[in-house]
Amino acid sequence: INSPSHYEDRMLRYEIELSTGKILNESWLSASGVTVTDEVITVFNEMKVRKAQANEDEKKKRKKAVLFCLSEDKKHIVLESGKEILTGDVGTTIADPYLHFVKMLPADDCRYALYDATYETKETKKEDLVFIFWAPDGAPLKSKMIYASSKDAIKKKFTGIKHEWQVNGLEDIKDRRTLAEKLGGSSVVTLEGGPV
Repeated sequence: INSPSHYEDRMLRYEIELSTGKILNESWLSASGVTVTDEVITVFNEMKVRKAQANEDEKKKRKKAVLFCLSEDKKHIVLESGKEILTGDVGTTIADPYLHFVKMLPADDCRYALYDATYETKETKKEDLVFIFWAPDGAPLKSKMIYASSKDAIKKKFTGIKHEWQVNGLEDIKDRRTLAEKLGGSSVVTLEGGPV
């Protein structure tokens, strides 16, 4: 129960309590009532399954990274339009997918993201999905509360995710070494083809 995400949730809860002067009950983290759309689940399943027999065209259309946001009525988690990186864009229109991904994150609002990290350890080459909860310090308090309380709804749909990362600002995410540490610590030698 003392996992990093549990600790981060508690810290966000205390930050909200301090700034609002209100004591939040224990169920605040899962009580938002926000639902995950079928499109979000479909995107996750497509990113999770790597088809060995996929042709080149299918591989190019595969998503490398996507952002999810709340719908305008704040009732659903949806795929954010235009906020994705396709594997076919890597090396052609996008030189560094990780840097491009970081630039997609809004400075003043929260998001959920999936990032398909390609990396090498001292032993082997790997690809793993990373679930990221982006809650920058500059985001409105209400947004932080809704996203934090809805995080479990989306995490439950993303079965089999090995890596989860809560990020609270650019200083926490802009250096690729931080992601490398999340993926495997000092055993990671390259990330997205570049040295760590």
